[in-house]
Amino acid sequence: MPTATLRLVLGDQLSRGLSSLSDLDPDRDRVLLVEVWEEATYVRHHKKKIAFLFSAMRHFAEALRGEGVAVDYVSLDDPDNSGSFHGEVLRAIARHGPERLVVTEPGEWRVREGMRDWEADLGIPVEIREDGRFFCTPAAFADWAEGRKSLRMEYFYREMRRRTGFLIDAGGEPEGGKWNFDQDNRKALPGDLPVPDVLRVSPDDITSEVLELVAARFPEHFGSLQPFWFAVTAEQAEAAFEAFVQERLPNFGDYQDALAYGEATLFHSVVSQYLNAGLLDPHAVCARVERAWREGEAPLNAVEGFIRQVLGWREFVRGLYWLKMPDYAEGNFFDAQRDLPSFYWTGETEMVCLSEAVSQTRENAYAHHIQRLMVTGNFALLAGVHPGAVNEWYLVVYADAYQWVELPNVTGMALFADGGVFASKPYAASGKYIDRMSDYCKRCRYDVKRQSGDDACPFNFLYWDFIARNRTKLEKNPRMGLIVKSLQRMKPDKVAAMRKDAEAFLSQLETVEEGQWQDSQ
Repeated sequence: MPTATLRLVLGDQLSRGLSSLSDLDPDRDRVLLVEVWEEATYVRHHKKKIAFLFSAMRHFAEALRGEGVAVDYVSLDDPDNSGSFHGEVLRAIARHGPERLVVTEPGEWRVREGMRDWEADLGIPVEIREDGRFFCTPAAFADWAEGRKSLRMEYFYREMRRRTGFLIDAGGEPEGGKWNFDQDNRKALPGDLPVPDVLRVSPDDITSEVLELVAARFPEHFGSLQPFWFAVTAEQAEAAFEAFVQERLPNFGDYQDALAYGEATLFHSVVSQYLNAGLLDPHAVCARVERAWREGEAPLNAVEGFIRQVLGWREFVRGLYWLKMPDYAEGNFFDAQRDLPSFYWTGETEMVCLSEAVSQTRENAYAHHIQRLMVTGNFALLAGVHPGAVNEWYLVVYADAYQWVELPNVTGMALFADGGVFASKPYAASGKYIDRMSDYCKRCRYDVKRQSGDDACPFNFLYWDFIARNRTKLEKNPRMGLIVKSLQRMKPDKVAAMRKDAEAFLSQLETVEEGQWQDSQ
C-alpha cells in the first residue's frame, strides 16, 4: 500500500506523544528515523552522547514496530546513507512515494533553518508542527517578554507556576508562602552523609551493537564510551527518575549547590538527557515530585527546587533562545578572545575543582549545574575565554546538550556575554565560593586563602583581574557596584600583584583553537 504520510522523527524527539505522531495511521503512514553523520559531527559530541541517542532511537523504532507501525530506519553504517536529514528524506520519498511529510519543529535553529525550503526542494507538502512537549510555546514566551525592560527567570517561573498550578494552594498562592526556596538549598555536603548512586542500566544487544559502531566510527571524539549506563527507553528512564524521587530527592534541596570530591552526581536527578531526548515527559516529572511532597516523601525546598529547574529554567532558556536567535549566538559583551585551555579536554590541571569537573565530564558526559556554572563556567569567564569556544565545549561534552538549552546557559548565565539579557549580573566568583561549597580546596596544591603569589588559588587573582579589566562595564551594573568599589579601595600594589599573577598564569596555559580538539584517549 502506498504511504500516505511520511513522519520524520528526530533524535531528540523520542516521545510517543510527539505532535508529528498524534494522528498516525499505522495502516497508511510510515515513520522515518535516521542516524546521520552531519548531526553526529557538527561538533565532536561526547562518545556517550552519540551512543545514547543512537541506541534510544533504535529502541524507539522497535517500540513503534511492536505497535504495528511501519518504520523506515536508516543506520549510520548503511552504505547508501547520505549523511544528512535532507538527503535521507529525499531517499525515503523516492522509496515510499508519500503524499506529504510531517515533522515536529526541531529544537535547534540551524536544523529549523535547514528545513525552511524543504517543501520546494522535496516536491511534496511539508507540515512542521509545534512541539507540544514543553509548557510554554515560543510564541507564548514572546508575549510574556514583550514590553519588559529585562527578562528574569524568577518572574517567568512565577507565571508558569500560576498557569500550571504546580505548588499553588487553594487560594492561588505559592505553597509554603514563598515562590523560591533557593536560600535553603546552599548547604555543603557533610562528610558522613551517604550518597545513593544513580540507577545504571546494563547495555542490551541493541546498545552493545551501537557501542561497537561508535567506538569504530568516532575514536577521536571526546569522552569515555565505557562504562555505558544510560537508560535508552522510556521505561528505563522512568525507572531512573523514580529511583531519584525515592532515594535522592529528599536531600536534593539542601545539597543542590554542594560540590564533593569523588562525587559526580550527589543528590541530583541526572535525568536531563532523558528529558531533552524525549524519553521523559516534563509534565509528568513535575507532577510526580509535587506528589512526593504532598504525600510526605520529600520536603518542600527539594520539590520546589526541582520544579524550578524544569518549569522555570528549562522553559525560560528555550523561550529566550527562540526569542533572540540567531544574533544571540554572537554575544561577547566583555570582548573575550582567549582560546580554551587544553585542560578542559584532558582534565590535567593542579586545580582540583577543575580536574574533578572535567574528569567526571569525560567519564559520564554529565556534570551537575554548580560544576558547570561555578567551576568550568566561572573559570572561562574570569580567564576571558571566547564565548564561541566555551559554547562549543559545552555542546560537545554533555549528553543533555542541545543548542537551545546550552547557548543561553553559557552565553547568558555563565559568561554574561549577552550583557545582561539573561542574568542581572555576571556569575563571577573567587575561590571562596568553591571553598565554602566543597571539600576540593583542602586537597588542592593551591592555597584558597591567598590572593597572590605562587601558591595562591588562581580563582582569586583571576577574579580581581576580571573586575579590574572590565571595571568600566561592571561599574554600570547596580549589583556589581560594591565589588568595583572594593577594588578601588585596595592598595595599588596589591592590585598590581594580583594582575601580574593573572597575566603570568594565563600566559602559560596551553590552549586549543575552537574546533581543533581531537581525543587521543
